[in-house]
Amino acid sequence: VRSPREESLIYLDFQASTPIDTSVADTMCEWIRSHSGNPHSSEHAFGWAARDAVENARASVAILVDSLPDDIIFTSGATEANNLAIFGAAERAAPGRDTILVSAIEHASILEPVRKLSRRGFNVVELPVDAEGRLHAWAFEQAMSERVLLVSVAAVNNEVGTLQDIQSIGARCQSVGALFHTDAAQALTGCALPLGALPIDFASLSSHKAHGPAGIGALYVAPNRVDRLAPQVLGGAQQLGLRSGTLPTALCIGFGRACELLTAGGATERLRVASLRDRFWQMLQSAIPGAALNGPTTLASRHPGNLNVAFPDVDARDLIQRIQPELAYSTGSACHSGSEEPSHVLTALGLDEQRARSSLRLSLGRQTTVEEVERATQLLSQAALRTVGSNYALP
Repeated sequence: VRSPREESLIYLDFQASTPIDTSVADTMCEWIRSHSGNPHSSEHAFGWAARDAVENARASVAILVDSLPDDIIFTSGATEANNLAIFGAAERAAPGRDTILVSAIEHASILEPVRKLSRRGFNVVELPVDAEGRLHAWAFEQAMSERVLLVSVAAVNNEVGTLQDIQSIGARCQSVGALFHTDAAQALTGCALPLGALPIDFASLSSHKAHGPAGIGALYVAPNRVDRLAPQVLGGAQQLGLRSGTLPTALCIGFGRACELLTAGGATERLRVASLRDRFWQMLQSAIPGAALNGPTTLASRHPGNLNVAFPDVDARDLIQRIQPELAYSTGSACHSGSEEPSHVLTALGLDEQRARSSLRLSLGRQTTVEEVERATQLLSQAALRTVGSNYALP
């Protein structure tokens, strides 16, 4: 529940975390008030009820991504799922499979694990991307061989919203016997994600990027791929032995409910958010001459709620501070919030340091209104005006 003060604020940081849906919160609270029991306690009704609730939630996640319930392994979030996929695959690597390929714009929970594996002797290649954030096809092809163990490329980039061609990437991996993992944390609200029909071995999912609770996510493991992963959390051998530990029933229920809402209305929601995002961009262009998109120049080629915008002659961090607390947005990934270094995603796209430091990520979502983007445009242009002078027109 938002406080009266929060009601007057504008939230445009949906790619950092989405506000939990009221229906999700209500469903979780009802369970917490009315139930107890460990979902792994198999000898009494309290445990049975918790187990059934968890399995129903697992089925709801599976339906959204067109998979089987057994393909869904609950984790504490996408970061743990990414670590399980990467370290788990590395520990089960066949002789001669010593190469790991990732794109240069991956999330830190991909890049840090593979760099650790590099120090352990794996050959890790960070593949370049083009100016719109798409995997560089020639570099990818040059790096592919039968020595490749794993390729990890995000389905939707978390900073510039680029939608990758995961179908073709996965098919190429299959042609040489390599495993394909995708960080799909941003994909549940960003695009259709029929994992069961795609050449994907592992996919990481996040609840709090999809209007569910934080602290819960999942790793999709394709059929017949369980034995290709070594568990990273040991103990009770829960979840096919891949991830031990007592599952947080209420969080699983919340994630499941969030997925049910997206199954029912996700396609319509993406169209509405994209239309509002397009309108927002038109207003920003009119109000702030010289504003330029980073990433895909065609709005349809990015997450429907994403705008990553460079404002000329403006320091992005200074601009953010000038608008606090009225407007919430960011310079990039929340995991790097506060870092003095420019975004590694933007520099990988070829932006120079000055442009990278003048760039903002504005991300819209389910609760965003027309009135909010109109007010946000006014706040941004006024703050930019105070920063660089009279080159900006007030809407």
